[in-house]
Amino acid sequence: MKVTAIKTKKVEVGDKLFAILDESLPKLKEKDVVVIASKIVAIAQGRVIKNDGTIDKTELIKKEADLYLPERYTTYGVHLTIKNNIIIASAGIDESNGHGYFILWPENLVEETNGIWDYLRKKHNIKQLGVVVTDSKLAPMRRGVTAIGISWCGFAPIRSYVGKPDIYGKPLRLETLNIVDCIAAATVLEMGEAYEQSPLGIVNEINEINFVDRPPTKDEIDEMKIGLGEDVFTSLLTSVEWIKGGS
Repeated sequence: MKVTAIKTKKVEVGDKLFAILDESLPKLKEKDVVVIASKIVAIAQGRVIKNDGTIDKTELIKKEADLYLPERYTTYGVHLTIKNNIIIASAGIDESNGHGYFILWPENLVEETNGIWDYLRKKHNIKQLGVVVTDSKLAPMRRGVTAIGISWCGFAPIRSYVGKPDIYGKPLRLETLNIVDCIAAATVLEMGEAYEQSPLGIVNEINEINFVDRPPTKDEIDEMKIGLGEDVFTSLLTSVEWIKGGS
């Protein structure tokens, strides 16, 4: 797998996403995957709120979250929330590289990502193309962030090994590989998290990725989700008092 980070101009409120892509991306080729930081998608959508001192960030988090934990569970100022069936810090709201704004998560992510995929395929006259929109992700008991793909288009998101043999011929029962998050994590390693100013990436030469000539189906989107009561971490996730947010 080959990963290339793409430097852009500073993306600011009022910029248009397709214009940024046109200006920054090289000529794409078949079987490329374009990775986009969710922050620039949100900025281009106008999903920002001026941080003028009158906004209570905690209340904003509660409004944006699907579920959130009471403030007594907050550590280092980070609120634990669930949004779009993803455990994410502070409902995805970020101030870094925001130039005085709270940057919220993008809206209508499935439709937005599908639109980016369709636009880039037509512009670059290619058929096999992937798109992944990413955000930073914390993991329990591990220092530092990696990345998660919060939406995708153009390829099968899961590689299942269920029923296939391991190296000793024993059938596997549960093993699946999350292609979306693997691509996201590898690319953000090159894109960086701060001053690098590289919110775009291109990944190619990926082994065994299954490109498809359509947006994700509802079944594929649902397959990526695991409910609170079905997760391997269910005993932890259901032992706390999740509160319904306002999103």
